[in-house]
Amino acid sequence: MIEFRLPSLGADMDEGTLLEWKVQPGDILSKGQIVAIVDTSKAAVDIESWHEGEVARLLVQPGQLMPVGTVMALLLEPGETAADAERYQPDARLPASADAASAGPMQSGPVMAERRAVSPVARRRAGELGIDLQGVSGSGPNGVVTLQDVERAAGAAAPKDRPDGMRHAIAAAMSRSKREIPHYYLAEPIPMARALDWLAQENAARPVTERLLPAVLLLKAVALALRRYPEFNGTFIDGSFHPASRVNPGVAISLRQGGLIAPALFDADRRHLPELMRDLSDLVKRVRAGSLRSSELSESTITVTQLGDQGVESVFGVIYPPQVALVGFGRVTERPWVEGGKIVVRSVLTASLAADHRVSDGHRGGLFLAALRDLMQQPEALDAAPSGETK
Repeated sequence: MIEFRLPSLGADMDEGTLLEWKVQPGDILSKGQIVAIVDTSKAAVDIESWHEGEVARLLVQPGQLMPVGTVMALLLEPGETAADAERYQPDARLPASADAASAGPMQSGPVMAERRAVSPVARRRAGELGIDLQGVSGSGPNGVVTLQDVERAAGAAAPKDRPDGMRHAIAAAMSRSKREIPHYYLAEPIPMARALDWLAQENAARPVTERLLPAVLLLKAVALALRRYPEFNGTFIDGSFHPASRVNPGVAISLRQGGLIAPALFDADRRHLPELMRDLSDLVKRVRAGSLRSSELSESTITVTQLGDQGVESVFGVIYPPQVALVGFGRVTERPWVEGGKIVVRSVLTASLAADHRVSDGHRGGLFLAALRDLMQQPEALDAAPSGETK
């Protein structure tokens, strides 16, 4: 019997609320298929299947709050039957307040009257505002009470100086990071004249909708540098480093309601720049629309953050566990630069590295940033070699 469990979608997630099932008993699942929509403290996320098999039982109803690891459904393995699923007892159950053990197979439908269907962030916000959830109508799928419903009930938008569920989640993850990870920081100025000139020439021949942003060059350069220095691309779990087999940088994206999320751009080292630009644009749109897949939140291998558009010259970030590194970029500035014994004005961007000292050291970190700097001096090669090293 295959237990389909609620996956962890990051260090700042410990629970989620089921909003909707996308499958029913009898359906045949394939890997990557969307099984359910779950509301976390940051967004409603499409949960994908990592298994193949027939859906036998749905153990959770829409509206129920689940800790990470909860058995949400049972899938049949070859040779098993629905009768086997009826007899099967999962290793872990929902907490007693939301136990599904005695309810039998569950289907999508109205939420049990004794427990309101409330998303985690809405429940936290209601507690902060002193709102009685029994009097709040839910506008989400199957009547789930959303954050917007709570805010409307409060009669005003959330005060900016009051923490919400997302801020609590971020604070918990970052506190864990600083407590557990021995950070070290390095920075390197990167001359940007060649990259910006090449980009201007490329964009002059492209329609406006297909033009490239400097961020795409930086992402590709980071991805290729990670091939040379794989100790920055992976996770630290159970006391040891696990190098990633793919280069999936998580791109930090600000949310309109506040906070950040860093979904993955898969295989960034193997993408042509136009393809990477399309992927990035699509990711930003889906983040803002609240339409992400669980793999995009759980399979990032490093985080890249760029605050140049906020006027920041340099950024020194906090590593997102269990990752082992974060790369930050500030804005492009005009600086005095020495060339051939003369002082000239050059466009320069500061790249920073926050890294885990349990996995790497300053020497290797310096080589990584030097490789990143050198890659940005040959922008045409970034696009010419999507599946191999630049020369």
